[in-house]
This record gives sequence, C-alpha cells and structure tokens, in this order.
Amino acid sequence: MKLKIASVETLELKKIIAVFNREIGRFVLFVFVLFFDSLYFAEHVTPSQLPINILMFLGFLKMYFRSTPRVKESMIYAVIIGFLGEHFFSRGLDMYTYRLENVPHYVPLGHAALYGRILMFSKASVVRRNNQAIEQLFSYVIATLSLVYLIFFNDVFGFVMTLCVFLMLLKRPKDKLFFYAMYILVAILEIGGTAFGCWKWPNTAFGVFSFLPSHNPPSGISLFYFLLDVSCFMVYKLRNKTTWNRWKHIKSIASNNF
Repeated sequence: MKLKIASVETLELKKIIAVFNREIGRFVLFVFVLFFDSLYFAEHVTPSQLPINILMFLGFLKMYFRSTPRVKESMIYAVIIGFLGEHFFSRGLDMYTYRLENVPHYVPLGHAALYGRILMFSKASVVRRNNQAIEQLFSYVIATLSLVYLIFFNDVFGFVMTLCVFLMLLKRPKDKLFFYAMYILVAILEIGGTAFGCWKWPNTAFGVFSFLPSHNPPSGISLFYFLLDVSCFMVYKLRNKTTWNRWKHIKSIASNNF
C-alpha cells in the first residue's frame, strides 16, 4: 500500500516535521536526562534521584507556563492520575520495578509532560490537515516495531497489547493520531529508561502469566498509558461541562450545515 505521507506537499511536510520536532522531539531529549537515574550514574556519582527530580520539575514548569489553559489543566490532572496509577501498577501489581523500588517523583511529572506534548502536537492545524497520512505512517511504524519485538525478542505480551491498541481504536477513529503518537513516544521512552536501568520489566506479564513472555520493555506498553489519557479527558470533561456542551453544540451545527 502506498504511503499517503509521500503525497503530502513539500511545504506541508516541512511544517509537520517542524511541529513534530517542537512538540515531541524535545520530549525525546528527556530520554537522555534519564541518565541521571541510570545504574552507571548511581554507581559512579550518587544513587539519589534528586538531580533528575529537579531537572524534571524545572522542565515541567517551563512546559506548563508555555501551554494553553486546557493543556495546563490536563497536565495537573495527569500528574495526580499518574501518581496514583504508578503506585497501583508498579507498587501494587509489580508490573514493573524502578531502580530504587519506589515511584520516583519525576515519573508523574513526566507523564504530564508527555501527555501535554502529544496533545499539542495532535491539535496543530497542519497535523489535523494531514491526519490520515500521519496516522497511516505511525500505524506502520507501530506494526513494524511490534513484529520485530515479537520475532526477535519473543515479546508476546507486547504484541498482544499492540493488537489491543489497534482493536480499541477501531471504535475511536478520531483518536488514532493522538494514541499512535502516544504509542511511539512511550516506546522511545521505555527503551531508553530500561537501557539505562531506571526501571525493568519481568520476563512474563506481571511476572505471573507464563503464557505471555515479555521483553524489557514490552512493545505495546502504551496501552496502559491510554488509561491515563482517557482519565484526564474524562476529568476535564466533568470539570468543564458547560464548555464541553457548547463545543459539541457548535460542532453539531457545523456538521448539519455542511
């Protein structure tokens, strides 16, 4: 199947790349900040997570004050929900384990920053104009990554979660761009974090289900990040009922006129 992105005009493509670099590329740089929580840094400098906590806090503040009101509000929700979710999945279910067997302070802040960056990317006008082409490209990247992990690393758990992502989005076509971007960014973050030894995943799902072998990290772990995204969206919707109903009304009128 021909890549739709190849048919996008050069000027539009340059704008898409610029938005991607601005909103998502900068967050990818945070992967290298994880070095300050790495096994090497802990052994040769200090085992404390204070340096990376400070860096993440400063980065969070910078992004927060440069964001739109909606993104700011969503980021606060993401910090709170991320804090609760991390304790539930990591400390409660032993789904994965951090280096110091805790939940580092920088992690919930990182969830919020990640959520905010992808929200801003997916809402950019040039991205919305070319959403189908970007969605197709991202879906191919995701499928390739998942198959590579399955074939070469026996990552059955990650492959199953990736299938769940695609199946879930069949009923949420308007959310594909956001969640595909989330999948890719989470995969990059997880690969970097586990490579540095900041956290690790067991050899099987939750360290319990032997019929679901897992790589460190599993490819489709963004499935659980979606719970954070959906939760943030629901909280925002409940907290802003009037604005949300007005937006739906305007959208309905526009659709009828069209």
